[in-house]
Amino acid sequence: MIREVREKDLHDLLQLYMQLHDNPMPEFTKELSELWESILEDKNHHIIVAEEEGRIVSSCVCVIIPNLTRSQRPYAFVENVITDEAYRGKGLASACIDYAKGLAEKENCYKMMLLTGSREEGTLRFYERAGYNRNDKTAFIQWL
Repeated sequence: MIREVREKDLHDLLQLYMQLHDNPMPEFTKELSELWESILEDKNHHIIVAEEEGRIVSSCVCVIIPNLTRSQRPYAFVENVITDEAYRGKGLASACIDYAKGLAEKENCYKMMLLTGSREEGTLRFYERAGYNRNDKTAFIQWL
């Protein structure tokens, strides 16, 4: 099942995120709880998940960004695309990204952007099959 995240999903989502860049499990602090509430309350911040057998096994984030150009149409940014290693190759990440595209179309976005740190050709082809291209723009990152 593809759906947006629910309040009770925090632990399972963080478990999945541990496979993303060797991300450690954070402590469940008041600050984490406040951050989670803030994300859930933000109408432009969407965490999309694929659930299998009662577990969150794939996810992506889609943020709708208001914009003053392009006839004031917003754009969407996709980040944190991940599928549990045991569930890869089943189309779950594609389904999450398709769900994000539906949200972007509903919000009248003029484009969707996605960045990946992967240099693996298979990963890059996956994003191309999902409709993204690596030729139109050049991304620059400044880590803070």
